Amino acid sequence: MSKVVDKKVQCQNSIWYTLKKATTKNSNWPDKDEFLDVIYWTRQIIGLIAGLLWGLLPLKGLFGLGLFVVLNAVLLYAYFTNFQQVDEEEFGGAWELTKEGFVTSLAGFLVMWIIVYSGMHFD
Repeated sequence: MSKVVDKKVQCQNSIWYTLKKATTKNSNWPDKDEFLDVIYWTRQIIGLIAGLLWGLLPLKGLFGLGLFVVLNAVLLYAYFTNFQQVDEEEFGGAWELTKEGFVTSLAGFLVMWIIVYSGMHFD
């Protein structure tokens, strides 16, 4: 019986289980750190994809940077308020969730944007 319980706990702590919960509407998040991890890694993916797109388009300057900040904040805010419908106060408020992982996302975005833009639009 112990092995069955251990496998169930292992399954619930797996990346695939967390990914399934993250993509399922109104998931239950008893482990607050797990949801913060989802917010963090979602933000990193958004940063890399946006950096790739900004470099290909080619967006420049403060407009591109401002657009990323707004897009990043709005997408994550919509995700945790409308899709997951979590109580923000359980995580320290909407501002805490909105800024979770933002700086590292910005760094990844800038690196991707600079590399792609430089590679595509300079000889």
